[in-house]
Amino acid sequence: MDVKTVCLGMLTDGKASGYDLKKQFESSFGHFFAAGYGSIYPALSALAEQGLVDCEEIPQEGKPDRKVYAITTEGRHFLLNALQNTSPCHKVRSEFLAMMCFAHLMRPADVEAVLDNRLADIERFKEMFDEIESGGMQDWPPGMRFVLGFGKTIAATMERYINDNRYLLTEQTEEQSVAG
Repeated sequence: MDVKTVCLGMLTDGKASGYDLKKQFESSFGHFFAAGYGSIYPALSALAEQGLVDCEEIPQEGKPDRKVYAITTEGRHFLLNALQNTSPCHKVRSEFLAMMCFAHLMRPADVEAVLDNRLADIERFKEMFDEIESGGMQDWPPGMRFVLGFGKTIAATMERYINDNRYLLTEQTEEQSVAG
């Protein structure tokens, strides 16, 4: 699923600007689907060109017009068709894991710092999940509740794995620096 399709899905909840969608990507989707302004705005522009969203420009004092997007009937059909894919890809892109592949080339203190920083990031995700839950999920569709639970499980599992297995990296790195 690409940024355009996710934007369409978000717009089923109501009209939104690119800024609004970016905030939603950061909060509700932040733990599994990253998108920045550099991909959101081109996606919205392409969706508008294809007639899948309507764009309303709202004048603002001293600023450029605010563009607010709404999904069209064609956009809803496009989204529903995309949701018929029963084998979506589950990609994981992790700079952390890529870096850990080369932990043997790093100084032990740097490996420890990377692991500690990752644990701190996981803690922030867990806090975000708790805030989302305390904000009231009773109106959320089942899929959003499922995704939140999935994110919580992944975060807890990552935390446990790092804590239980960090010795694999730190002992190996120390051995390499003694040998090197």
